[in-house]
Amino acid sequence: MNRDSSAGFFAGLIIGAVIGAAVGLLYAPQSGDETRRLVKGKAAATKETLAKAAGRVKEAVSSKMAQAND
Repeated sequence: MNRDSSAGFFAGLIIGAVIGAAVGLLYAPQSGDETRRLVKGKAAATKETLAKAAGRVKEAVSSKMAQAND
């Protein structure tokens, strides 16, 4: 798997997760306050997931660049 396909896969995964969470929240039978709390929690979790994924991609790119320079 090359770098472009890996980045595309992760982008699709994140976009799909965000859309799925949004649809799930819109159809959930709960109050507005509960929904806002859930959205805030999901946003924080998504931010953390994105940061971890970005770190892995950065490490992979750095590794590939180091290999290319050898």
